[in-house]
Amino acid sequence: MKTRKNLSANGLLRRMMNNFRQVKDHRIGDVKIGLADTLMAGFAMFSLKAPSLLAFDEQRKEPENLHTIYGIEEIPCDTQMMTILDGVEGESLRPVYKDMFRELQRGKGLEPYRIMGMYYLLTGWDGIFLIQTNTL
Repeated sequence: MKTRKNLSANGLLRRMMNNFRQVKDHRIGDVKIGLADTLMAGFAMFSLKAPSLLAFDEQRKEPENLHTIYGIEEIPCDTQMMTILDGVEGESLRPVYKDMFRELQRGKGLEPYRIMGMYYLLTGWDGIFLIQTNTL
């Protein structure tokens, strides 16, 4: 089976980082760690199933995967990540979600999760979801 570049893990993570770069940074002045890096670090923490921010922070000591796989340039420590992410409005991330969902939908990446012809059965960190296929 041929994997499409844009639906590979690398392609999707690159697209996510590009989308995160479009999210307006709520902080004022000179910032050391960019919002896109912080958002991607938050995503990496969840996708790697780190049990806590502190456990994820341990991975900063050997950052090769975070740099190479997730494209994170500057990795925030646990305190920095909490401080930065606390100021992000959830609604500002909606375009990122919609773009990723559309890309998966367009590339037929969600077809294995289609049920009853009009829903996708997906899981997230806070439950199992039925999403109508024509939602976005």
